[in-house]
Amino acid sequence: MTVPPLIMQKPREAVLSPGPNHYVAGMTEQAETRTAPNPLLKLAIDIGPLAVFFIANSRYGIMTGTGAFMVATIISLAVSYALERKVPILPVATAVFVLFFGGLTIALNDELFIKLKPTIVNTLFGFILLGGLRYKCALLRPLLGAVFKLDEEGWRKLSFRWALFFLMLAIINEIVWRNVTTDMWVNFKVFGIMPLTIVFSLLQMPMIARHGPGDKEDAAD
Repeated sequence: MTVPPLIMQKPREAVLSPGPNHYVAGMTEQAETRTAPNPLLKLAIDIGPLAVFFIANSRYGIMTGTGAFMVATIISLAVSYALERKVPILPVATAVFVLFFGGLTIALNDELFIKLKPTIVNTLFGFILLGGLRYKCALLRPLLGAVFKLDEEGWRKLSFRWALFFLMLAIINEIVWRNVTTDMWVNFKVFGIMPLTIVFSLLQMPMIARHGPGDKEDAAD
């Protein structure tokens, strides 16, 4: 699965009011502002493992490509943590699946497992989001709540749309890997899935704007 791209908010400016508590809070916010990664750097960290996978596969084959993909994924997590001092849940979950299915691929010398990984991961994520909605819980809120400020309806819509998108990616992956060569499947994974995810993310911005706090302030005025 390709982790969805996040639109990073502009960091808040620190306000240093009199008193030790306010001073400490201000210094903390200033530190967070200094360590916030550039959006382009964040994107490079996210797509770096896929780029390594594509290059290694094209030169040395799927097994070497899978091993390189696993190593690059670990490095990506380490760099992300070094920059932000935290790692979001989705990249960690994705890394676990990459290491698990990649390990099976190399240990059993069978490329089927790395090809099945996107299908299984996207299906799992899709049904988890739908299951949360079934119990009136928008599970994207704890994952993206620091990035977007939405009302309840907005979180439900966003969770539902991403659930359907994950399931669509699972179906597409099944169709592609069963009908094309391994090299063509890798090309699709790198040059097909990522653009689709970026376009889908951008298409959600009007809905996010409608259900954000800014829209309510305008309506109140």
